[in-house]
Amino acid sequence: MTRPVLQPGPDHPITVTPHPERVVVRVHGHVVIDTENALVLQEASYPPVYYLPLADAEDSVLERTETATYCPYKGEASYFTVSVGGAQSIDAGWAYESPYPAVAEIKNHIAFYPDRVDAP
Repeated sequence: MTRPVLQPGPDHPITVTPHPERVVVRVHGHVVIDTENALVLQEASYPPVYYLPLADAEDSVLERTETATYCPYKGEASYFTVSVGGAQSIDAGWAYESPYPAVAEIKNHIAFYPDRVDAP
C-alpha cells in the first residue's frame, strides 16, 4: 500500500526551531531526559510539540512498542513505553526515525504526550 506524502505549505505550515531553554521530562519522578537541545515543531494550528534528542535520553527506561502511526507530513512514527521503578507509562513517546525531508531535523528525536509524563 502506498501512503500519501504531503508537503507543508500555506494551508498546512510546519516549522522546526531550536528551543532556547532546558527541557526535563520525568515519569513517576524519574528523569527520562534532560536536554538543552530541544526542538519545537509547530504544525498548522496544533499545539507546539517538543522533540528531544534521543542521545540525551536515559535509554535504559525506553522500550520500543509495537505501536506505529503514520502522518502524511512527517512519516512513520515508532512508539516507546517508559519503564521506571516498576511503573510504566505506555506509549508515552514517539519518534520519526526516517522523517520526510520537510521535517528532517526531528530525526533521532523523541516527543512525549504531556498527559503521560510528569513534565513536558
